Amino acid sequence: YDAYLALPPAGRGPGLLLLQEIFGVNRHIRAVAEQYALDGFVVLAPDVFWREAPRVELGYAGAERERAMQLLAQADRAKLAADLATSLAALRARPECAGRVGALGYCMGGRLAYLAAAGGGIDAVSCYYGGGIQDQLEYAPRIACPIQFHYGERDAHIPMGAVEKVKAAFAGRADAEFHLYDAEHGFNCWERASYHAPSSARAHARTLELFARTLF
Repeated sequence: YDAYLALPPAGRGPGLLLLQEIFGVNRHIRAVAEQYALDGFVVLAPDVFWREAPRVELGYAGAERERAMQLLAQADRAKLAADLATSLAALRARPECAGRVGALGYCMGGRLAYLAAAGGGIDAVSCYYGGGIQDQLEYAPRIACPIQFHYGERDAHIPMGAVEKVKAAFAGRADAEFHLYDAEHGFNCWERASYHAPSSARAHARTLELFARTLF
């Protein structure tokens, strides 16, 4: 199946598995891939919905949002987990990929990044407003790498009670970071009405600091 590949100016670097929102590997996700490639990473963004709607690109409102929600409902969790392992292996096998590999995801992709870390072979992970993580906390003990969670305090989709559940599951873990922002769901996406530039900049800086410390 397809994936979007973005290479760093140096040609080689640590790997980064970039996991999409429910809207596909759309213009925003491709731009994020290029953003992190310019930061020095070999970025692979797999097409998560390749079975249901190959290369789908959707907008964030109206009928396109409804279509995205349908794709999420149709996706098979076991097959998604297998695809994550396949994508990770493909990234590690790239000649440009030098050594360690991180995972980064947004919304659905935040949950998938968390699950990828639980599957092993990930050296650091950053999860942005990962919906549903609070319902899959049985995977938390399997995550052995440093992990970041980024949440908006005004996120209508992920209440603070859900964030507290995730925090409790990682209590006592010095390598688990939780960062809260005065923002809504999707605050990192500059094509969404909920985009919040200060929060996005802070989260990007924290994610880069984590990856610079653990992957190079």
